[in-house]
Amino acid sequence: MLLAALATGQRRRPEAPPPPREPDEVEAEAEPEYTFNPIQAQKELKIGDFYFKKKSYRAAAGRYERATKWQPDLADAYFKLGEAQEKLDKPEEARAAFQKYLELSPPPRRAEEVKKKIGQLEKQVGKQKPPSK
Repeated sequence: MLLAALATGQRRRPEAPPPPREPDEVEAEAEPEYTFNPIQAQKELKIGDFYFKKKSYRAAAGRYERATKWQPDLADAYFKLGEAQEKLDKPEEARAAFQKYLELSPPPRRAEEVKKKIGQLEKQVGKQKPPSK
């Protein structure tokens, strides 16, 4: 077949490149097996902060989520995850992350701020859900 194509002068056209993807989508395909690793959790936080500053909230949320998997008791990761989810207009996920922050942080440094955010998010969630019959 190749000889026939060469003999007739036909060439294969290169395939079109795949559409661009978010930076974390590539890494998400090769999801690691998580074990307690506070150093990796801190790295994920720093990378998440980078994405958050660039207003790439989905990528930031992914990194903060990974930080919580590497170190499940890392309160700051849950706080930052809540902020990213808030920016992504996901009030239920943000509220859950803020609740986890309050559970983990031994007197929470930002307790009043977080409680206000949770209250606002609960109002948003209530508006989004259809009334039950």
